[in-house]
Amino acid sequence: MHDMKLRNQTRLSEFSLLGLSENPTLHPLVFGLFFSMYLVTVSGNLLIILGILSDSHLHTPMYFFLANLSLVDVCFTSTTIPKMLVNIQTESKVISYAGCITQMFFFIIFAGLDDFLLVVMAYDRFVAICHPLRYTVIMTPWLCVQLVLLCWVIGVLHALLNSLLVLRLSFCTHLEIPHFFCELNQVIHRACSDTFLNDLIMNFTALLLGGGPLSGILYSYFKIISFIRAISSAHGKYKAFSTCASHFLTISLFYGTSLGVYLSASAAPRSASTAAASVMYTVVTPMLNPFIYSLRNTDMKKAMKRLFIHK
Repeated sequence: MHDMKLRNQTRLSEFSLLGLSENPTLHPLVFGLFFSMYLVTVSGNLLIILGILSDSHLHTPMYFFLANLSLVDVCFTSTTIPKMLVNIQTESKVISYAGCITQMFFFIIFAGLDDFLLVVMAYDRFVAICHPLRYTVIMTPWLCVQLVLLCWVIGVLHALLNSLLVLRLSFCTHLEIPHFFCELNQVIHRACSDTFLNDLIMNFTALLLGGGPLSGILYSYFKIISFIRAISSAHGKYKAFSTCASHFLTISLFYGTSLGVYLSASAAPRSASTAAASVMYTVVTPMLNPFIYSLRNTDMKKAMKRLFIHK
């Protein structure tokens, strides 16, 4: 009977997303800022996808992965920002239990996909620079599709595991989350039942799926830098490094901001500063990616010009 009562409470419970600021006078400013950032993110990433699709010169593994990264970035920001904007506009902080779990599930998928695609792109750059003559033999279209599918499978399984474990928790009352979206760690720590298993799995998967890809990226770049240093001509060195400069910038942004969030969350798990730090990797990084790839890349610039001229 008691278990049934708890389950009913779990189903009925709502969460309050406190957002980035509880000061109502700042809400129009926050709304304007996030709405414009969201528009820039979506339009910038969709332009990259359109540019790649419309230009046959860009039908290569590197741009295939970039198109996938842009698509994931659009989905990534779309899981959190629209709900936040609606809450500000309607002056409501409420998100339903089902809505919270759904948002958390998709957020985990797309955050993981961002991470995994960056590793796949690092491997692609490693093959392109260190084994240029064998590049087309190694990076076949079928392998590229398989790598992206693998990223999706791992991402979905990881999200399913953590989300299903949250479903077994009991939430007793109306709960406040000091964040602008349902973040896994915040949701777990608002449960009134034992969260040991959730914490264990969350930390283990974070270490495995965060540390593993990072190790792969570092290994790829160690090999790339060693190879570039061995090139005798300055022009050759510049040409080799310029092919992975955009990817290197994106990785630095993604891991730098994610690490910042992790450290701020460890220092003050219930603090609003964690929410502010999260803005960097949930909004700013996906917004900057199109600029990084289009401004530093002559092929992308040409594709954009052709795209607009055709229009």
